[in-house]
Amino acid sequence: MTPAPLAKKLPVALTLHGDTRTDDYYWLRERENPEVISYLEAENAYTEEVLRPAAALQERIYQEILGRIQQTDLEVPVRRGDFFYYSRTIEGKQYPVFCRTRGPETAPEEVILDLNELAEGKEYFALGALAISENHRLLGFSVDEDGAEEYTVFVKDLDTGLLLEERIEKTSAGFTWANDNRTFFYTTFDATKRPEKVWRHVLGTAREADVLVFEEPDPQFTFEVSRTRSRKYILITTVNASTTSEVSYLDADAPAGTFQVFRERRAGVEYYLDHQGGDFLVRTNEGGATNFKLLRGDVEIWPERKDAMLEDTDCFRDFLVLYTRENGLPCAHVLQGGVDYTVDFPEPAYAFTPQGNAEYDTSVLRFAYESQVTPQSVFDFDMATRQRVLKKQRAVLGGYDPSQYCAERIHAAAPDGTKVPISLVYKKGFLRDGAAPALFTGYGAYGINDDPGFSYSALSLLDRGFTVAIAHVRGGSEYGRPWFEAGRLLHKRNSFTDFIACGEHLIAEGYCSPSKLCAMGGSAGGLLMGGVVNMRPDLFRSVVANVPFVDVLTTMLDPTIPLTTGEYDQWGNPEEKLYYDYIKSYSPYDNVEAKAYPNLLVTTGINDPRVAYWEPAKWVAKLRVTKTDANLLLLKTELGAGHAGPSGRYARFRETALFYAFLLFSLGSNES
Repeated sequence: MTPAPLAKKLPVALTLHGDTRTDDYYWLRERENPEVISYLEAENAYTEEVLRPAAALQERIYQEILGRIQQTDLEVPVRRGDFFYYSRTIEGKQYPVFCRTRGPETAPEEVILDLNELAEGKEYFALGALAISENHRLLGFSVDEDGAEEYTVFVKDLDTGLLLEERIEKTSAGFTWANDNRTFFYTTFDATKRPEKVWRHVLGTAREADVLVFEEPDPQFTFEVSRTRSRKYILITTVNASTTSEVSYLDADAPAGTFQVFRERRAGVEYYLDHQGGDFLVRTNEGGATNFKLLRGDVEIWPERKDAMLEDTDCFRDFLVLYTRENGLPCAHVLQGGVDYTVDFPEPAYAFTPQGNAEYDTSVLRFAYESQVTPQSVFDFDMATRQRVLKKQRAVLGGYDPSQYCAERIHAAAPDGTKVPISLVYKKGFLRDGAAPALFTGYGAYGINDDPGFSYSALSLLDRGFTVAIAHVRGGSEYGRPWFEAGRLLHKRNSFTDFIACGEHLIAEGYCSPSKLCAMGGSAGGLLMGGVVNMRPDLFRSVVANVPFVDVLTTMLDPTIPLTTGEYDQWGNPEEKLYYDYIKSYSPYDNVEAKAYPNLLVTTGINDPRVAYWEPAKWVAKLRVTKTDANLLLLKTELGAGHAGPSGRYARFRETALFYAFLLFSLGSNES
């Protein structure tokens, strides 16, 4: 059973640098063309039909996931002033309910925003930002109702429970209050969805009266608006693909003032601001500090360390926390006066995230800790006494016993000799004889780290004998800024060869075999999937490519597409022949060949502004007429969603169950 190949309608000849490429499926960009929608619907129907024998398995996995999750649950309340803020979930409801109590945590609950009520009757719903005014009376929030990441800002009076007349459409997600409880700042974007302008709005005034306070004309830069924990300053941090930055600041007590540039931007120089006491703290790579250093004003208080990348800071009145990356893992240093100590973590590989630190005048640092065997655990750590208190560990229902699972950190040798870490987990009793299946994931872009956290859903694979592994390929920042640099621009192919080397290592060490090795990645991780199946299709049995960035060359040649201009420093500008040739050498769509490919499940969203739906659609169409095997090739398009896939927690659980059912089905599982 194979769908008819998609017709080649009016192929487009794309010529640059003397190179002519014919794109037979360029017409799939015609979003309003009924034939395009019909094609996507037909592919959806084909996917559903092919996977019908696995429908019961998908439902079983979905129920397994639900059976492990405490569906009615409560997040740890976060103190801000005299209030404790938190969210909770209700069994059967897709979205969280945001609440607060006044005074002690046991005081009567006040529901401040129920997303389930707002999402009623909507196919898609996503919260962008949620921000409380300084006097705790006003709640600003933004919502997206189709996945296109165009938000509408609302303001709710928490005393009356009513929405104010403010309704500001077509904004970015962000929303920041000034200290006067009547002024806020919001962001609008340009035609490519790049944040372009910051506006000041005063409650009770028309949008037409809003004042433009900041504009970023350079299409290669984007920005975000924030407020320091000290609540003294509002910051606009402008960044060009993690290589150049500039910060403007405004006194939050004087919102009618003018934003001032802290230091003029210089190509290749990054700096980021925080505030403590009477000083700005500056985290910067200036002066060749590749892994960043920290200044208080002009005084260096944390020099660059070659073995530790300074990733971020948290400022409290009497304490300073520095988040670093050391030996491939996240670390936290606490500084007070001349004292510098490191927070200890018990496992060889883990994920650590600061969480809910709203108060400035406190000695308590809250963080979430987890690993591939330890569920997320929220701690309050007293920075003065160095004592930690477990506030909550997420429940895993159904009798989960972490002692029955083993997590490891191993390393594979890349072709150039670089040691690439792999985090993996399996169930006790596992034999390294090559007979077991494995799911292998990776990302490798933008300097984003793929730390090993706990997965409720992965237990469905682990309990079926899988090894679940993460390749920490170059392009992330696991080993500092050099690790990122070694996986971008003219070094991007390292991400692919690292992943392949890690897969080969898993096979050589007996964790799986090529007939049992599966891979999965999304977005830039989907690019990773597309690259490795072109380079080594024989290495993998089945691959899930979720919203994959696979038409890299064509997209990067089109500055009208969201993210293109802002990512020249990530992939290169193909208007320059050097980058054109290099991108063409790995772009998955451009390197499809007449050969056998693994089983493939490819997903996309029609409203995706980050990776346009036509990239996965074109890739599948080209594969369908070019590949020589009879393996599965499936495309699933969410026709009412965007980059994040379907909204709502139950919809996302179902999507995960689909991915796992596809993998098991393609491996020949006899479960039905």
